[in-house]
Amino acid sequence: MQSDKAPDDPPARHPYGRDPDAIERPVFSAVIRPHCSLGRTGFRVVMGFCCLVSLVTSLVFLQKGFWPVAGFFGLDMLALWLALRVSFRRGRSFEEVMISQIEILLARVSPKGERAEWRFNPLWSRLHTVEDDEYGLQSLAIVSRGQRVLVARDASPPERQTIAEGMTRALAEVKKGF
Repeated sequence: MQSDKAPDDPPARHPYGRDPDAIERPVFSAVIRPHCSLGRTGFRVVMGFCCLVSLVTSLVFLQKGFWPVAGFFGLDMLALWLALRVSFRRGRSFEEVMISQIEILLARVSPKGERAEWRFNPLWSRLHTVEDDEYGLQSLAIVSRGQRVLVARDASPPERQTIAEGMTRALAEVKKGF
């Protein structure tokens, strides 16, 4: 059986005017992840190159009789490896922001998978921003009824600005509807 309705047609309006599902449908939704500059391949290339340079340099020092220097090069490589592993681990965390007609949901997921959620009424909420003339948007927070929660903590200032603009438009749209 074929339908007269094309798949690209907008959904039919509810007989009483507003679509009841529109209240829960997100007006704004974003997943914010920390910036990771290296992937697995990049990690291997950087570590391989650094280890090669360290090995060649430490061999030169060993030949000249400065054997403790080789140990310090090894410690440097261990510190670099640990720093990159911590960076990769932190890269698994993320934030979800969703604004609908009835709520603002902010969820923060840690690298271990632990989830923390905050829910706000969009009519009682506002965005608080701190801007620097030279560096851009330094902080973005949702403020509601005395509670203040930072959003996009790990984003760069231009990314944070884009998120703030989208959230501002969404909150204005939600507040306009009431």
